Amino acid sequence: MAQKPGNSPSPFNFDMTKLFGDMKMPGMPDVTKMFADMKFPAMPDMGAFAAAQQRNVEALSAANKLAMEGAQAVAQRHMEITQKAIADMTAGIQALTSPDAPQAKVAKQADMVKQAYANAVANLKELGDLIQHANAEAVQVLNARFTEALDEVKTLADKAGKS
Repeated sequence: MAQKPGNSPSPFNFDMTKLFGDMKMPGMPDVTKMFADMKFPAMPDMGAFAAAQQRNVEALSAANKLAMEGAQAVAQRHMEITQKAIADMTAGIQALTSPDAPQAKVAKQADMVKQAYANAVANLKELGDLIQHANAEAVQVLNARFTEALDEVKTLADKAGKS
């Protein structure tokens, strides 16, 4: 073991070339020379890179805000629909307690069920449209930023290629 003066002996204090040699294997390319010959791209403009990341975060934040606002609108509308459904059901139950003939009550009940079904389908469509609109707005923000980011990368690559 090669020991430097003034150092205590250590199992980690030795010359690696004695153990591994120069790492050249017959018939294999010299990896060190390959790495030395490689041309790496120029370091990107870190200011531009940081500004791009800031715009990415801002776009993601804006998309999240739009998605959250959409979710709140859906929840609010769902609450309104539920309150109306409860009011309609209460009115329907009161209508069925009237002293009408049984045949008239059955006809009222059939009309109520038909109207409740039509309302439920319309409400589901409305809620689905609200969700789709909110998602489309959020995705539009992200798509715009993605396209912009790709243009920025192309511009930075062109600058690096000209340098």
